[in-house]
Amino acid sequence: MESPAFCPVQPSRHIVERQSRMLNFRVEYRQRSIEVVLEEASTVGDIKTILETELQVPVSKMQLKGWKSGDVSDSTVLRSLHLPKNNSLYVLTPDIAPLASTSQSSAQQGLSNQNYLLVISHREAQRDYSLNFPASKTIQEITLAASGISYPCHHLTVCRRSSPALTVDQTDECTDVHMVSDSEGDDFEDAPEFGVDESEIFGMGSSSCRKSPMMPENSENEGDALLHFTAEFSRRYGDCHPVFYIGSLEAASQEAFYGKARDRKLLAIYLHNDESVLSNVFCSQMMCADSIVSYLSQNFITWAWDVTKEANKARLLTMCTRHFGSVVAQTIRTYKTDQFPLLLIVMGKRTSNEVLNVIQGNTTVDELMMRLMGAMEIFSAQQQEDIKDEDEREARETVKREQDEAYRLSLEADRKKREAQEREEAEQVRQERIKKEQEEEREAIRLSLEQALPPEPNEEGGEPISKLRIRTPSGEFLERLFLGSCKLQVLFDFVASKGYPSDEFKLLTTFPRKNITQLDPAWSLVEAKLFPQETLFLEAKE
Repeated sequence: MESPAFCPVQPSRHIVERQSRMLNFRVEYRQRSIEVVLEEASTVGDIKTILETELQVPVSKMQLKGWKSGDVSDSTVLRSLHLPKNNSLYVLTPDIAPLASTSQSSAQQGLSNQNYLLVISHREAQRDYSLNFPASKTIQEITLAASGISYPCHHLTVCRRSSPALTVDQTDECTDVHMVSDSEGDDFEDAPEFGVDESEIFGMGSSSCRKSPMMPENSENEGDALLHFTAEFSRRYGDCHPVFYIGSLEAASQEAFYGKARDRKLLAIYLHNDESVLSNVFCSQMMCADSIVSYLSQNFITWAWDVTKEANKARLLTMCTRHFGSVVAQTIRTYKTDQFPLLLIVMGKRTSNEVLNVIQGNTTVDELMMRLMGAMEIFSAQQQEDIKDEDEREARETVKREQDEAYRLSLEADRKKREAQEREEAEQVRQERIKKEQEEEREAIRLSLEQALPPEPNEEGGEPISKLRIRTPSGEFLERLFLGSCKLQVLFDFVASKGYPSDEFKLLTTFPRKNITQLDPAWSLVEAKLFPQETLFLEAKE
């Protein structure tokens, strides 16, 4: 990483002088990463000016992407964007060709009119053949001059495919490639002794004679196939590459599309084909570019598959048909081998998943980044709508839950109130029943005592008679004649028969005040000095 570029900018006189906040920007451009530190009073144009010096790219040809807000112009003040302290931006230069092609263009132009001598070693026949071709001859889409092979002579080795056809390869297992300053041999344009024609020789694919394929054929477990793919990708192109999702396409779709709206991402499906001459360039220069790796990691779930083998391709088409419909599978079928690799950008929608873009292998880092950002703009707009709908739905569900809870609590309170009322009524009924039983019992006792009382004596009988007058708590008076020899118990029974039992009331004399109920019930009225007459009163016991 290069050292941060710092450019303090003087604030405008129209801005109140204060301590400006410093903002950090990490700017990705192709294989470079620039750190820029600016005051928030600076403008977007100030960033471009610094980058022009660092990258040697004119401001007019520079597109600065990665802003979270809407339209941003060069005159936009950073403070107005309400940016966090640390930010990530991307520089796109669609009008400027990649540096590698620019630096090599003059050399390629010098070789475009020359002839190439290809020395082909036929391993099985143990013979060498020499072929002369003009530099304008193509290896499918790439001319000999642009292919990077040695000039004027290049050694190749031919070996046999798994099928009967012969191919040319330059891998470690079957390649004997070295630079020579000159080579002599018979020049010919056709090679009938090879058993292959010119198109077969220059249709050589990177998958032939490889020690290990990118993905094993007919792998039963998709996770194991992706582990093998990731390991082989790292072995070929290095460890700086997108993080490939390890799992089935269905699991990757679930991870990308079906979480909370704020957590959803786009799904990037990378389809590799070793038969295409574009695969090595696309993987090494596009998929391993720091800016692409960073952008994919932040915004995408990246899933990969190798379609070099027909069995693996058929399995992919089956998976795509199941998850995205037959249209996507048919779209993949229409692409020819030399148009691979492909990068499918898929967005999850409410009813079905939508393929936003299909990026072919013949692209540049800038174009790839622009198309990824274009897909992100569409996705971000849809995501904001989904977030709004989700928030509104959650708000409605929250209100409904609160209403349901309030209703439940109300029902619970009503139930408890009803149960308490029922308990109270049941207790009241029980108390009334007990009271009634007690009253019935008391009435039965009263009647029994009343019936057991001796008859009231006659004054003319000649026996000593005691006349008692008893005042009740209600103010009424009870009067009765008793024999002087009558026991106090008879008096107590008389009072109880009138509804004043001795366990609840006490019988008192007026003066001196004396509690008769405390005397021995076996005493006679005479012994208790209630003869010949006496006034008593009843008083309830405490």
